[in-house]
Amino acid sequence: MPEVTLRGALPPLLLPPLLLVLVALAGAALVPFRRRAGMLLTVAAALGLLALATPMAAGYLRASLERGMAASPQSAAVPGAIIILGADVVRGSDGPDVGPLTLERLRAGAALHRTTGLPLLVTGGPAAPGEPPLAALMARSLAADFGVPVRWTEIAARTTGENATLSVALLAGTGIGAAHVVTHGWHQARALEEFRHAGLVVFPAPVRLHGPPRGTASDFLPRADRLAESWWMIREWAGRLVRRLGG
Repeated sequence: MPEVTLRGALPPLLLPPLLLVLVALAGAALVPFRRRAGMLLTVAAALGLLALATPMAAGYLRASLERGMAASPQSAAVPGAIIILGADVVRGSDGPDVGPLTLERLRAGAALHRTTGLPLLVTGGPAAPGEPPLAALMARSLAADFGVPVRWTEIAARTTGENATLSVALLAGTGIGAAHVVTHGWHQARALEEFRHAGLVVFPAPVRLHGPPRGTASDFLPRADRLAESWWMIREWAGRLVRRLGG
């Protein structure tokens, strides 16, 4: 069984939907003592959960992150590599494998490699103690599923900041001072900040940019997958806040 770490446990505890569930339970426990306040907490938490489960809320959260994506740098530097950031892992009977978000990034990185001919760097450490590094799973998938070789495999990074610093360290001595960074559009702005802070000139290569929701009737119908999407977007905003605070 994977070991539960404080780093891994805090995001689910501090972010919706679990945070709202805890608020609802606290409200229900408060009802016998402060009926009005307890009911207000419970109803507000329930409405918050329903709202976050709608395509409308998830879409606007995603669009708010994509608006902050920086444009290509005004620089004479020419990219010398493509860096693909890992995201998620799935676990099946055959062991851990790249998750759907990671797979989307691999597909985009492979397409960019075929267009530019630039070498690939994949980055991502183990998702849990005792498991293979995500970057190793990514390299395997690129070779087996896309027929694309990987030049560099960074296997220790646990955060976006470490993706940047460890990838730049891996490129040290190669003469490469600029690279394309492949990640989802909602994650791109923070990733670019981290890589620039690490000293690399970076060019955004976002995966699947979206516009805001269209406002159709179906955008207001709650769905479980949209609740998961809202969680990723809120987690990303929390990551930006932590970075601003020096974390």
